[in-house]
Amino acid sequence: MQPTDVRNPDYYHKVVDCQWACPAHTNVPEYLRLIGQGRYTESYLLNRESNVFPGILGRTCDRPCEPACRRGRVDGKPVAICRLKRVAADLRGDVADYLPRPAESPNGKRVALVGAGPASLTVANDLLPLGYSCVIHEKLARPGGLMRTNIPAFRLPAAVLDEEIGYIVDLGAEVRYESPVASMKALLAEGYDAVFVGSGAPRGKELDIPGRHDTDRIQIGIEFLEGVHFGHIDQIGERVLIIGVGNTAMDCCRTSRRIGGTDIKVIARRSRPYFKASPWELEDAEEEGVDIVENHAPKRFVLEGGRLVGMEFDVLRWTETGGRQKSEVTDTVVLPCDDVILAIGQENAFPWIERDIGIEFNEWDMPVVDRATMQCSIPGVFFGGDAAWGPENIIWAVAHGHQAAISIHNHCRGVPVTERPPDGMTLVSSKVGMHAWSYSNDYNPSPRAKMQHAELVERFSSIAVEVELGFTPEQTAREVERCLNCDVQTHFSAGLCIECDACVDVCPVNCLTIAPNGVEEEVRARLSVPAVNPSQALYVSDLLPQTKRVMLKDEDLCLHCGLCAERCPTAAWDMARFDLQIPYAGLPLLEAVAA
Repeated sequence: MQPTDVRNPDYYHKVVDCQWACPAHTNVPEYLRLIGQGRYTESYLLNRESNVFPGILGRTCDRPCEPACRRGRVDGKPVAICRLKRVAADLRGDVADYLPRPAESPNGKRVALVGAGPASLTVANDLLPLGYSCVIHEKLARPGGLMRTNIPAFRLPAAVLDEEIGYIVDLGAEVRYESPVASMKALLAEGYDAVFVGSGAPRGKELDIPGRHDTDRIQIGIEFLEGVHFGHIDQIGERVLIIGVGNTAMDCCRTSRRIGGTDIKVIARRSRPYFKASPWELEDAEEEGVDIVENHAPKRFVLEGGRLVGMEFDVLRWTETGGRQKSEVTDTVVLPCDDVILAIGQENAFPWIERDIGIEFNEWDMPVVDRATMQCSIPGVFFGGDAAWGPENIIWAVAHGHQAAISIHNHCRGVPVTERPPDGMTLVSSKVGMHAWSYSNDYNPSPRAKMQHAELVERFSSIAVEVELGFTPEQTAREVERCLNCDVQTHFSAGLCIECDACVDVCPVNCLTIAPNGVEEEVRARLSVPAVNPSQALYVSDLLPQTKRVMLKDEDLCLHCGLCAERCPTAAWDMARFDLQIPYAGLPLLEAVAA
């Protein structure tokens, strides 16, 4: 195998599992260390560089970082990364003097943004300081898109939304409220230098079965949530069925509980391992008395005298044959109800984009968008967020917005949008003594902190009562210490190694091996412990001076405890802090630097 090139930022970036998994690549270990030091404002600002909405995402993120967290491979429970993000957001000081500032003078370029959701707001956040004039066309009277209308206030208070969106609007964005775009052709004719479409996935999927259109007591999930948000819906029947088991369904059932529902059932076609809803969303719903019914397929709505009284379902049994799931009907049941909410998914709707202007659509009636540049088939027209590839979480919309902003900046300067600035990195030793490091490298055995919730009576008193209360200072201190500091890398210098095996002997997880080199299959067979995750690379050193063997390291196993560097008599091992330098529109890029 070839020696590992640790000068490539992607190598050490991938070792920082949480940051690698985050679509916006937020520097999780560093902001957790800042929280542990009580530097909440600095932690918040570090968060905001990449994810733009720390307070919002600290409450609503789908947390792709947490399943990837190395701590989960140790004791089964990842660090509560998302909830610690909220700690920094809630406890930060005044950040006004540290936020991006409006441009001193305009650069003469005008960009239209369709929708005031997270993707468009991220584009504006990146372009406004560069002098662009950003005009946001928003169909509603307030910004935020589905963040505002589809995430209930008991999960995301309006004050948090208003504050973080305000940071961007105050940069000088022109937001045209109650101004839906009716024609892409007309928008292009206004002479904008670029157009970004961040209109979300605003249409809920239908369930076309008998009885669907024979009553007004059946609603689409996102329309129901929007109706509650704007005060058009303030009550519901006592018996409510929610069809679907994604995060929108969880919001619908919990909202129903707050406006009159007492017997609420969420109906799923499959069993729990196949649910789309996040595990914590399911737990919160069940804590509030929601019943989750598995393996039931909708068959028809039951009406008596024109009044909805129930729903008929096929009860399914699932089996697997040849790797494929197959269902069979074992029974048919009728569940009584007063109201039904359909939350079986969302889809895009682009009736305002004419099909004869050059924007290519695929077989699913979605615009064909380049995943790297975010540009569609018309130069200068970009898509992001749910409008690009369908429903995703807010953090994905933010990541799309950053990439689209780079493309727009390139496009407006006559630079090919395919010219993407590379990532950079810094790698600096954490040594502060002979055997001491500038980070806490002791393993903390504390269990994952449990979020404290408002009492049921209190949370049901008003839909605006926030359920999650945040971590206490004691919980925060313990949870931060659970982080394994995966960005502090075990950096090896082959020329200093005397092959004494001290590092191999002291490693608590046997992730190190000194062995002859060879092809990957042979090398993996020589590891001290079999590598169970072949998707994570092996570190392979240059040839060692004495025997011409190589130092091998299974990055998937390493706990970043630093014992190898503490034991090494020649300092061949060092604990070096890796910092990924992420390029954004208009920002100079630091060159990659290795210690």
